[in-house]
Amino acid sequence: MAKRDYYEVLGVEKGVDAADLKKAYRRVAMKYHPDRNPDDPKAEEKFKEANEAYEVLSDDQKRAAYDRFGHAGVDGQAGGGGGAGYSNFSDIFGDVFGDIFGGGGGRRGGPTRGSDLRYNLELNLEDAVKGTTTQIKVPTLVSCKTCDGSGAKAGSKPVTCTTCGGHGQVRMQQGFFSVQQTCPNCRGRGTIIADPCKTCHGQGRVEETKTLQVKVPAGVDTGDRIRLSGEGEAGEAGGPPGDLYVQVHVREHAIFKREGADLYCEVPIDFVDAALGGELEVPTLDGRVKLKVPAETQTGKLFKLRGKGVTPVRGGGVGDLLCRVVVETPVNLTNKQKEMLRDFQASMKGGKFSPKQSSWLDGVKKFFND
Repeated sequence: MAKRDYYEVLGVEKGVDAADLKKAYRRVAMKYHPDRNPDDPKAEEKFKEANEAYEVLSDDQKRAAYDRFGHAGVDGQAGGGGGAGYSNFSDIFGDVFGDIFGGGGGRRGGPTRGSDLRYNLELNLEDAVKGTTTQIKVPTLVSCKTCDGSGAKAGSKPVTCTTCGGHGQVRMQQGFFSVQQTCPNCRGRGTIIADPCKTCHGQGRVEETKTLQVKVPAGVDTGDRIRLSGEGEAGEAGGPPGDLYVQVHVREHAIFKREGADLYCEVPIDFVDAALGGELEVPTLDGRVKLKVPAETQTGKLFKLRGKGVTPVRGGGVGDLLCRVVVETPVNLTNKQKEMLRDFQASMKGGKFSPKQSSWLDGVKKFFND
């Protein structure tokens, strides 16, 4: 009986890649496996045919010979049904679930990278804007110096786990289902420490508080992170350490408020300086500067001091300092001062000294008349 084309058997095109070839084989093998078709002798023949096709096409050399010479190029090389090693239906299920969940029988033990850590660092505005170097203390897990992270006592070493044979995984059989899970004896490492280190008790890591210097660049703001490579937790079984991420939080300032590269502050002035004009001393992060206030200045007026803001950590031009004027009403007046204010108020009647008030009153009158 003439053999069918192997590509036709698996339902794939000639240029199919290895991954799609394997998927196609699984589909055909599961469809015609004898365990699923006990009363169909033709199913067993098709299952063996699929095995033979996959054994040839999954091997680069055999596939090249088959593509060039057909069946004549591989006759005698195909195993006739044992190609993929799936002797029963549970083997196929085990391989399928293994690929999905990462349990394909590969060794799970060995070094693993340590966890990343986060440290919350609070800064005042001055240090955040100008940059600083600060010292922090971080509790973490470090590699045990006594055993160099192996967990085994000096002069000994971990031995292969007899439960999983060093794979770190065991297979549980339930009917025709086969599920792989982490070995309960070695917890996935593949090795057992028979004689543990007395310092770390076989863990390979010990708790320690590290003191680190953190260089804070100028211009950082709340939410920025500084990465310290390799300063996280030590890895297991000699694996590389994780990283430490320093999370920046800038405390509220008594005078300034930051918005991006700009700084804002409120400057209270008395109503005489607001009316007649004057000169004020204004604080900046670089010291005090003089600010000229023109006559007839109203509350809410913004004065911009260029270049007195923040240089952003990610680059860009330096920001400005914006000073918002707040005209302050005098308090704790003496009787004489109150009388002087009443005389002053009386002298203003009939004049256009308060344009905003006059405009507002006109609007109120129009509202009620309408």
